[in-house]
Amino acid sequence: MTPESHSLTGTDDPRSGPPPGCPAHGLGPGGLRRLYGPDAEDLDELYEELRDQHGPVAPVLLHDDVPMWVVLGHAENLHMLRTPSQFCRDSRIWNPLLEGMVKPDHPLMPHIAWEPICSYAEGDEHLRLRGAVTGAMSTIDHRGIRRYIYRSTQRLVNEFCEQGRADLVGQFAEHLPMAVMCEILGMPDEYSDRMVQATRDMLRGTETAIASHAYVVGALQRLTERRRAEPAADFASQLMSHPARLTDDEVTKHLWVVLMAAYEATANLIANVLRMVLTDPRFRAQLKGGQMTVPEAVEQSLWNEPPFSTVFAYYAKQDTELGGQRIRQGDGLLFGIAPGNVDPRVRPDLAANMQGNRSHLAFGGGPHECPGQDIARGIADVGVDALLMRLPDVRLDCDEEDLSWRQSISSRHLVDLPVRFEPQPQQDVTMKPSLNQVPPPRPAWQVTNVPRLQPTPQPAPPAPQPVPTPEPPRRPNAWRRFVRWWRGY
Repeated sequence: MTPESHSLTGTDDPRSGPPPGCPAHGLGPGGLRRLYGPDAEDLDELYEELRDQHGPVAPVLLHDDVPMWVVLGHAENLHMLRTPSQFCRDSRIWNPLLEGMVKPDHPLMPHIAWEPICSYAEGDEHLRLRGAVTGAMSTIDHRGIRRYIYRSTQRLVNEFCEQGRADLVGQFAEHLPMAVMCEILGMPDEYSDRMVQATRDMLRGTETAIASHAYVVGALQRLTERRRAEPAADFASQLMSHPARLTDDEVTKHLWVVLMAAYEATANLIANVLRMVLTDPRFRAQLKGGQMTVPEAVEQSLWNEPPFSTVFAYYAKQDTELGGQRIRQGDGLLFGIAPGNVDPRVRPDLAANMQGNRSHLAFGGGPHECPGQDIARGIADVGVDALLMRLPDVRLDCDEEDLSWRQSISSRHLVDLPVRFEPQPQQDVTMKPSLNQVPPPRPAWQVTNVPRLQPTPQPAPPAPQPVPTPEPPRRPNAWRRFVRWWRGY
């Protein structure tokens, strides 16, 4: 984005900030709002202020005051996603990057830096790489994976069910997706607390994030080498055997993309669904009353609290117009999932139930739509349902106002979700969850292979008394018949 397009003040120097004491003091160059720092602690509120001021597409500043557009409108986001002739994901055409405004140590560089993967590729290269990923995903046994999700849920619940209390973020939501994804990729032995901690550390961008990234990539490289020598019935092997003929480096990079995207999105989704069920009495009552299924609660959560708030980023391939704004070639645009989901033009009443409506932006759209959204839904559906069946009296162990989030431009992650419940015994992971641990006795007419005990002989009931035969009704005489005829009977 060129500086000229940011001038909202009419001054000759659009990068000059407001004078000290001005009501606008604290804004960035050109009077633009920053998506970082103390003035951006509540991004949801900030997005609504930007919507009121600029409409569905607003100019903003990233870290180091790098200019960017944020797309706030639902329709505008879909247009950007579905028009690859005008917008792409190749950051190599981004003007601030070409002009040296984005330094190598920029905090958002991991999201911005171009990689030769399907998420950033275009044209024939995109078709080749994306075809390999979707082809490998088409071979996944979804029924088998749902059984594995259920067993993994039982194993995790077994670790805290006897204590009567737990943190459903740190002990459940952050672990279940990693266990399932390691199984899908073909490295179930790599799943451990260390793998979960390294992934979370890397996503938070801490001082040890580089070492954590090396640990995760090392596990994926070992998987690639192992499956190149010994193919198996897993995602990694299918990725290698695809006609696209990916190199080992391409296989490792795409395993990393699939693991990171699926893990972060699903961990946030599970935490958000559980929070909604535990804090909103309408949803808990509907779930218990049979009026709302867990999949419907998942879709509602994808509208209200999408796993990713924004996605970095799309770039204009030519001069164009979007949402009433002049977008120049090389401008960058944030895919605004969270603000697009609450666009008042599509959701005038945010309290309205969105059951059955899947037009949210949580999984993107167009050529780069998330190919693993069914897996994310399956992990959340089966995992949350099994947990609620196992712990039917689970309840929040703090005030809702005491819950906290780690928020960034890209996501909003629930820190913890403390709960209480009546302690439960550990359960065989192969058992089907049930509210009644001891099955009720079967009725005598139910078909069964178990021999029934002979009933104890009962005394014969007394013989019924004969019922006297009623006398036939007497025929009325001629006069009565005439009166009934006269009265119309």
